Amino acid sequence: MNTTKNVLLINAHLTYPNRSEGLLNQVFHQKAKDFFLSKDFEVLETKVEDGYHDIEVEKHLAADIIILQTPINWFSTPWIYKKYVDEVFDDGFIKSTFFENDGRTRQDPTRQYGTGGKMMGKKFMVSSTWNAPQESFGNSDQLLYEGRSTTDALINITTTYRFCGVEIVPDYNCFDIYKDGDISDTLERYPEHLEKVFNLS
Repeated sequence: MNTTKNVLLINAHLTYPNRSEGLLNQVFHQKAKDFFLSKDFEVLETKVEDGYHDIEVEKHLAADIIILQTPINWFSTPWIYKKYVDEVFDDGFIKSTFFENDGRTRQDPTRQYGTGGKMMGKKFMVSSTWNAPQESFGNSDQLLYEGRSTTDALINITTTYRFCGVEIVPDYNCFDIYKDGDISDTLERYPEHLEKVFNLS
């Protein structure tokens, strides 16, 4: 019996020459790849900027774990990732592989919106890079996020997967990348986070 597990690593960085070349997100992407290869996973990869095809639906269906590596540009992912989601998840909808419906039925009014997913058993995680310092989150005295967590800030990304039945695991974040963030330490601790949230020790 084949017990090999599959992980899909999606890199959503969008290059802006001489301003944002994508090196940091690529380093985190590679760190995850090396980690999962060391755990005998089959690694599937998509760099959104390089293009993608119909096979993205099949990649999602094959994956046990899906990780999005993304910069946070203007408080969300680069626009190419939204385009990717629109196209890939619409395709999954047309093929009835990601979800059956929104979960509600007239016969059973107790069924909640968002319970019609068909991708149960899979796990999704966001790994992101921020200009914002870590102190911006979880503190109601902070002006911008008003006490909200990174999980709250990323909900527009994770809800798409939750709608399809995928379990969301805690995100991982590299903060304050242009000023005082400890990028080396955050990168070094990344495999420990992956091991913990995916129970791979």
